[in-house]
Amino acid sequence: MSASAVFILDVKGKPLISRNYKGDVAMSEIEHFMPLLMQREEEGALAPLLSRGRVHFLWIKHSNLYLVATTLKNANASLVYAFLYKTVEVFSEYFKELEEESIRDNFVIIYELLDELMDFGFPQTTDSKILQEYITQQGNKLETGKSRVPPTVTNAVSWRSEGIKYKKNEVFIDVIESVNLLVNANGSVLLSEIVGTIKLKVFLSGMPELRLGLNDRVLFELTGQAARTSLWELEDVKFHQCVRLSRFDNDRTISFIPPDGDFELMSYRLSTQVKPLIWIESVIEKFHSRVEIMVKAKGQFKKQSVANGVEISVPVPSDADSPRFKTSVGSAKYMPEKNVVIWNIKSFP
Repeated sequence: MSASAVFILDVKGKPLISRNYKGDVAMSEIEHFMPLLMQREEEGALAPLLSRGRVHFLWIKHSNLYLVATTLKNANASLVYAFLYKTVEVFSEYFKELEEESIRDNFVIIYELLDELMDFGFPQTTDSKILQEYITQQGNKLETGKSRVPPTVTNAVSWRSEGIKYKKNEVFIDVIESVNLLVNANGSVLLSEIVGTIKLKVFLSGMPELRLGLNDRVLFELTGQAARTSLWELEDVKFHQCVRLSRFDNDRTISFIPPDGDFELMSYRLSTQVKPLIWIESVIEKFHSRVEIMVKAKGQFKKQSVANGVEISVPVPSDADSPRFKTSVGSAKYMPEKNVVIWNIKSFP
């Protein structure tokens, strides 16, 4: 069970465009979405899923737009949310900026895309590069003869076109990781984890099959090999649709036929003890009519490394009036709408 209809609303809740896929939910039900949203927000019980009777609204907000899917009974919520975010990604690829104006200016193409993205409430072709092969922003000329269905639509490898050729075959891999830390007032680390993604840029001819190996603890346990390097136990692994999941389950090998160009191969999380790269200490002194906050930042990475574009947020009271600040390095800026002082350091240390 999946989505019955999809709506794109403006910031006031007025429908800009909609597509009814199953016909089992009245299109007029969307009129109840915004009042329900505002009511839940006032009650402090706002949730990504709102219900009214037998109708459920699964929604996300992007820029000044609401993307809402309606459904009955017990739908696959994760599938619907993944589809909504994928829809935002596809529309952004087509129109650069997804906002109310771009929806109004491109409603014909959006209707075509909605027809291809989902069929009878279930996601279909959601790869923007494949969609751009036969849904373009140029005017279509009337041609006689049989219409040609792009082979990628019926091909088993729907994310890659046939006949791709390059003079020079190249693959670029980027591993991007961010560290999340939770530290208490005493300076003890309560939670530390690494969230990472592996992104590829592929310029290969034909239909190549690639294999990628990781120093995964489960892999060495399966093969009985002694590990010479440190091992990691990957959690919350999410793959691109091109990865052969059965192969990964059997021998932990990431085998795939890649899409052409840029794409995200996988994302993961590591629950491990991580030393904070930049340690922050603060001393707060309260006086009769003012508060003084002294913040110190100390780098804990290798001396030959440099951190660029460091941004430190210092929360201040909501009733702060014209705060003054002095920095030994970098610059500071007060942002009253967020009740913080942002300390920017171009190069640290």
